[in-house]
Amino acid sequence: MRSKLQSYLGFARKSGNLVMGFNSCVFAMKKGKIKLLIVAEDLSENTSEKIKKEAKKYQVACRVYGSCEELSEMAGTGGRSIFGITDPNFANVILDEIDKDGEGKGGVQI
Repeated sequence: MRSKLQSYLGFARKSGNLVMGFNSCVFAMKKGKIKLLIVAEDLSENTSEKIKKEAKKYQVACRVYGSCEELSEMAGTGGRSIFGITDPNFANVILDEIDKDGEGKGGVQI
């Protein structure tokens, strides 16, 4: 499952449909661009609660998945814990892969 998810995140990044980082994701959510938010499991509790609150406020699907290191590697970047998918098609297939994998713990779908 991770290889498919890795491919999808890589394609999303290369096509410009991946937003990374807390502030960038919040800004994009305010503009209504983000369709799916992926948050690392090992993100601090405070930051995790803040980003989930923003996702709920702007009615964005949110999933907690993988570690910061795993997600950063999948996206081809370093040190990122929060990822926003802007394309609805990428968001749907990535959401399906995360839900199939069974590791989408604590995800909030709105």
